[in-house]
Amino acid sequence: MFNGGLVGLQAILDELKPSERKAAEYILAHPEEVVELSVQRAAERSGVSEATLVRLARSLNMKGFQELKLRITGDLNKTTAAGSYQEIMIDGPVETIMQAVSWNNTQSIQDTLSVLSRDEVKRAADALLAARKIDVYGVGASAVIAADVKQKFSRVNMWCEAHADFHSQLTSATGLTGQDVVFGISHSGQTEDIIQSLGEAKRQGATIITLTKFGPSPVAELADIKLFTSSVEQSIRSGAMASRIAQLNVIDILFITTISRSPESVIPALEKSRLAVNRTKRSSSGGGA
Repeated sequence: MFNGGLVGLQAILDELKPSERKAAEYILAHPEEVVELSVQRAAERSGVSEATLVRLARSLNMKGFQELKLRITGDLNKTTAAGSYQEIMIDGPVETIMQAVSWNNTQSIQDTLSVLSRDEVKRAADALLAARKIDVYGVGASAVIAADVKQKFSRVNMWCEAHADFHSQLTSATGLTGQDVVFGISHSGQTEDIIQSLGEAKRQGATIITLTKFGPSPVAELADIKLFTSSVEQSIRSGAMASRIAQLNVIDILFITTISRSPESVIPALEKSRLAVNRTKRSSSGGGA
């Protein structure tokens, strides 16, 4: 899947330096034109230097302007426009709300696939599988995602703990070693508690994985392995919901990738937990008869 140029540009627009933002805005406004231009002509049309276009591409973790053009071409070949989220009108009819929420969730997952690195997913899966202990840090809405991580990996007999408050995170971080992995979750990438907790874990030698919105952020800067979701949002109401769905989808991808690395050890554990749950259900049903 070779796309994500337009989604990526939109995601980091507010963090760019003035010259790079000028170039990004031109590309977003004229994507069909830009993919046909050389870097020299694109620089002339957008009113910036060739070096600025190269820096812009590298801000998106791309090798250069040519890769950016290829990814934009992929975006243009998609049947739906990148970032076309719908505003959710809370006073609208139920049918409209159903359609808007579902569309935004679907769009968020599709846009996230454009910015989620296959190589980073593989690296994260390998690190998790090799870890002595996995700590997961998330506060507020991200604590829900952290709890989902703990539930999944605990089912396959991996030592995984989720910490939803700063003191718990920091206390756990001080006891980590180089054999451990910390998974920090913050959509904004700006959560101060997560920044401090990850900083302590890093000092102890733990491998740091982060899940943030696409683009540079203090949380992502601390990471050894960076996972991203799309951050293209039309409003706080629709964006907060869609970003949560995208995060959960990334966790599902990461979990399946991880257990696929060692099926002989994890599949029996999954089956064992499933049978235990079924026995408990039957026991509860019988006890109430």
